[in-house]
Amino acid sequence: MGTPLGDFIRAKRDSIQPESLGLPDRGRRRSPGLRRVDLAARSGISVEYLTRIEQGRDRNPSVSVMNALADALTLDPSERNHLRYLAKISGGLCTAHVQPAPPRRHVRRSVLQTLRLLEPGIAMVTNRLGDILAYTSAYELLTSGTGLLDSETPNLTRYVFTDPRARMFFADWNDVADEQAFDLWLGPSVENSEWLTTELATTAGPDFTRRMNRHVVPERGVLRLNHPSGCELQLTRETLEISADAQQLVIFLPAEDKTVQAVNELRLRPRGRLRAISQPQ
Repeated sequence: MGTPLGDFIRAKRDSIQPESLGLPDRGRRRSPGLRRVDLAARSGISVEYLTRIEQGRDRNPSVSVMNALADALTLDPSERNHLRYLAKISGGLCTAHVQPAPPRRHVRRSVLQTLRLLEPGIAMVTNRLGDILAYTSAYELLTSGTGLLDSETPNLTRYVFTDPRARMFFADWNDVADEQAFDLWLGPSVENSEWLTTELATTAGPDFTRRMNRHVVPERGVLRLNHPSGCELQLTRETLEISADAQQLVIFLPAEDKTVQAVNELRLRPRGRLRAISQPQ
């Protein structure tokens, strides 16, 4: 049985053409990409050791080995962070027998106060599993009619993969799906999450599982939305980590003048109240 770390290294190795690294063409290969022997040589480790890492038989490679692999695979900063994270969780898989705690749904009062200060801006609080915990009235207007907030416990990841309306709402649905699948790796003990294995993987199907196992670090470019009113909105996203609660405050900003005008028109509609699914104690 492999590990997420081994899957990621193997996926990156398969995606690299040897010629791009100045390596000679060794002729016909059984699989595409960089040979294991070439990656081992570039990293300064043995082929046997690299094989153990990829197959999950060595779950605790050193920091120096991880840095060497990152250099050999020419990983960008986001990919390097993901590699380090996978090394951390892979090392704990063999001893993780305790049922993981569910993700925190309670939104602290100070976070809600911060969210209110962002009115009339577009913002929400979410956790790593995609639960939408609180949002501004502008976010509610932005998503009205899409079905995203229809549930008592709205979840962006579940919506993206299981609600047909998501493919209409998100103009670049494939990119958004990759983002949501990737973010689950950063969730609390996500590899053992009951929600992930018993609910989402079952209802979302093999496409969801494939996207998770690809370990493609998303670029998170401009978010394009097909609003039910008929206009296309283009938004940039600023994400602020609430590390103590494993939550995120996401702020959406218009990326062009046409979106500014459309958002202003939405704001003229009657406003709802700021809603928090998990009320402060």
